Amino acid sequence: LYTFVITQVNMDIKRVGLIASVALNALLLIGVCSISMGNGKVASGVAISRSGSMVNSAVRGVSALSGKKISAEQGRAILSHSPKANLLVKTGAITNKLVKSGMSIPEIAQQVTCQQIGGAACQEWYGPDRALWLGPFSEGSVPSYLTGEFPGDYGWDTQGLSADPNTFAAYRETEVIHARWAMLGTLGCVTPELLAKYSGVPIAEPVWFKAGSQIFAEGGLDYLGNPSLVHAQSILAILACQVILMGGAEAYRVNGGPAGEGLDAINPGGAFDPLGLADDPDTFAELKVKEIKNGRLAMFSMLGFYVQAIATGKGPVENWAEHIADPAGVNGLTNGIATKFTP
Repeated sequence: LYTFVITQVNMDIKRVGLIASVALNALLLIGVCSISMGNGKVASGVAISRSGSMVNSAVRGVSALSGKKISAEQGRAILSHSPKANLLVKTGAITNKLVKSGMSIPEIAQQVTCQQIGGAACQEWYGPDRALWLGPFSEGSVPSYLTGEFPGDYGWDTQGLSADPNTFAAYRETEVIHARWAMLGTLGCVTPELLAKYSGVPIAEPVWFKAGSQIFAEGGLDYLGNPSLVHAQSILAILACQVILMGGAEAYRVNGGPAGEGLDAINPGGAFDPLGLADDPDTFAELKVKEIKNGRLAMFSMLGFYVQAIATGKGPVENWAEHIADPAGVNGLTNGIATKFTP
């Protein structure tokens, strides 16, 4: 009887620990999502202005000036106080010639943006000649405000969520930040399970949605099964560290901090690019496309991990191995009906 009672108590402790771990991670996920979603609204004067559309900014600037009438004397006075008066005169003359030839201001701004982004990358991933979401059948389906200046813009916005420039900038920033978290999350979900299954690394609980419960076990939780890396014994300490570190990083990203002021909220560069990957504009433009494409795939992968955990009660690596062993008998149609998740 004593052994039975002790066994039941230990099982209940592990079950409570797992439930608490899942609940805590869910709360943290909601908190991070709320912070990221709110940044574009709270810091509209900072984040949005830094990550706003170059084309839209150019169009708005030209439109604002076009409605103002100034005399020749006023124009000369403005140019005399400008350190780049000759460049402004040449730019104005070129713009006038392009307008007279039939080009609109948005088209001119788009071409200038493409030159800044990089010629080869602009032709393939940016601008009016980029690949679109319906391929050859995309004519007439692309909204006018999706000009192809952002990486990953395939002209798809059936709900008009990006019609407002400020909303577009906020959503764009939110998507990139969540994509980066998703790429880190998917790597963190599969790495312990891969190491335990195929490399023999002694990890007490390699499955991602069960790993957190180990902190409630005797001896605490060892990162990747190695106590010399991270040995966690207090869930409150972990929560405090995550809130402080993640909250601080997010605050610095939006408002600036020790790493620099006035940096771009999405691609700050400088100390955040020690390898100099953004030094070449053409390479940088292509890397941004690769980042958002892989990030979108990672977000869908994380959604699949959640569904798999609920439907099968197993980790993604184990689900993949079982599917490879028996594709016809183990797949989404055979295992996606009943819920087998048991804390």
